[in-house]
Amino acid sequence: MNWGCGLNPGMLKWVRGDTCSMKKRLTIIVFAVAGFVLHLFFIHTVYAAAPLKFSVHHLDSHAPGATVLVVGGIQGDEPGGFNAAALMATHYKILSGRVIVVPNLNFPSIVKRSRGIHGDMNRKFDTLGPGDPESETIVRIKSMIQDPDVDVILNLHDGSGFYAATHVNRLRNPGRWGQSIIIDQEIMGPGSTKNTTPFSNLARAAATCAKDINQQLLEPIHRFHVKNTHTASGNKEMAKTLTFFALKHQKAAFGIEASKSFPTSRRVYYHLLAIESFLTQAGVGFERSFPLTEAGIRKAMDQDIALSLGNKRVLVFAENVRKRLNYIPMEKGRDIQFAVNHPLMTLVPQGDYFSLFHGNRQLTRLWPQYFEYARGLEGIQMVVDGEEQSIFFGSVVSVKDRFLVKHIPDHRVNIIGFSRQKASNESGFVVRRKNFAKRFSMDRAGRIFRVEVYESGKFNGMILVDFRPGNGAVKLVNRGNNPGGKKQFYQ
Repeated sequence: MNWGCGLNPGMLKWVRGDTCSMKKRLTIIVFAVAGFVLHLFFIHTVYAAAPLKFSVHHLDSHAPGATVLVVGGIQGDEPGGFNAAALMATHYKILSGRVIVVPNLNFPSIVKRSRGIHGDMNRKFDTLGPGDPESETIVRIKSMIQDPDVDVILNLHDGSGFYAATHVNRLRNPGRWGQSIIIDQEIMGPGSTKNTTPFSNLARAAATCAKDINQQLLEPIHRFHVKNTHTASGNKEMAKTLTFFALKHQKAAFGIEASKSFPTSRRVYYHLLAIESFLTQAGVGFERSFPLTEAGIRKAMDQDIALSLGNKRVLVFAENVRKRLNYIPMEKGRDIQFAVNHPLMTLVPQGDYFSLFHGNRQLTRLWPQYFEYARGLEGIQMVVDGEEQSIFFGSVVSVKDRFLVKHIPDHRVNIIGFSRQKASNESGFVVRRKNFAKRFSMDRAGRIFRVEVYESGKFNGMILVDFRPGNGAVKLVNRGNNPGGKKQFYQ
C-alpha cells in the first residue's frame, strides 16, 4: 500500500507516497473520502487562510489485476459517500489489482457541512469560470480521470428519497436519486479505448451491481435501481458532471447514490456493497477488517482516531472524546503543526480555540495553553502494572490496575486529574483509576488521562494512560519503537 501525494484542504504539509506507473490494465477509480491504514498519519500546519486540499491514497496489492479508483466528498453534505470512501482507505486490504481513493475531494465543504461553499463542484467539469477558487481541485482530479491506466470511475453520493422508474409517492419517484446506480448512457462510445472491458456495457454493469446489493438489503423497501440520465440527449445539468467528463474521455464512470433518508452508517453500508460489487466485477480481490453491518461500520468509522500536536509530543485520542478539552499544551510563538491518522480529520482555528473535525462532525474544541517547549527528553520511564517501560511522548499506554512515573531529575510530572496534597511533582506515586477525578479525563467515559512533564516552566511532552477494560497493548506509539502498537505516526 502506498500513500499518494495530495494536500489536505486547509493544512496539509506532508506526503508519503509513490508516483504510480502501472502496466496497462483495467483501472477503476472510485472517488471517495478515504485513506488505507489508520497507522499512517497526515502531517499538517495550521495557517489562518490555508485551503484544505484533497488527498490521494493508493492501495496496491503489487499483484496483477484491475485498478480501482474510488472518489467521494465531491459534495460536502453527503456523509455516506465520504465516510464509505474513508473506510475503503483505512480498513480495506487489496489482494489483487489496485484501488485509488480520493476521499475528501471537496474537503472545505465537508467541514462546513455544505453542498458546495463555492457552488456545486459536480457542475464544474464542463466549463469553469475564470478565477474559480476550486479550479486547482478540478484540474487535479481531471488529470487523474484522464490517466491512461484508469478504466472506471465511481463517484459516491447521497441522494434524496428513493429512485423509482414510475411515480409511487413523494419520496419514491423518477425525480429522486437515492438507492440508485447512475449511468449517463447505456454503453461506452465506439471511440473508447476501454470498450472491451467488463464495463463497456454501462447498463449491464450497473444492473449487476444493483442485483448484488439487492441480495443483501436491510429491508425490502431499500431496493436499488439503475437510473439512466441519458445525458448526451440534452440533459444540460448532467453534462457538467464528473461522470460525463469521464465518459467524454473514454472512461467508464458510475454514480452511486445512497438515500439521504438513512442515517450515515446505513448509507455507508449500501455504498460499500456497491463498491465491492464493482471491485468483484473488475476482478479486484479485497478484504476488510470489520463486519459489514451497521454496528460494525459505526465502530470502524471512529475506532482509534487520534490527533498529534507539537512534533508528536502531544496526543489527543479522539475516540469518544469530550466536547471540550482545556489547557492543551501548545508551543508559544509558532504555527500549530499537527498530525491526524484519518483522512476526514482536520484541525480548524476558531479564534481562541481549535475545533477538531471528523468529516462534518466537530468532535471537540481544544483550548490551548501556550508554553515554550523543552526538547531534551524524548520520553519517560514508567512502571505499569508492575512492569517497567520506556514510553515516548505522544504515546498512549494501557493500564489495567496501576502505574507510577519514575522520578526525572530537574523535571516536574503533572498527572492531570490526580492530586496529592503538598506534592507539586507527582512522579513516584502509585496511581490507580480511583485516584482520578473523572471530569479531567480526555474521554467521556472517564478512562483516559494525561501525564505531562515540565522543565523549569517549559513543556517537555505528554503521554496518555488508558484504563479502558480490554484495551490491549499500547494503541498509539510514537516513532515506531513498539512493534506491538496498533498505530504509529509517520512524517
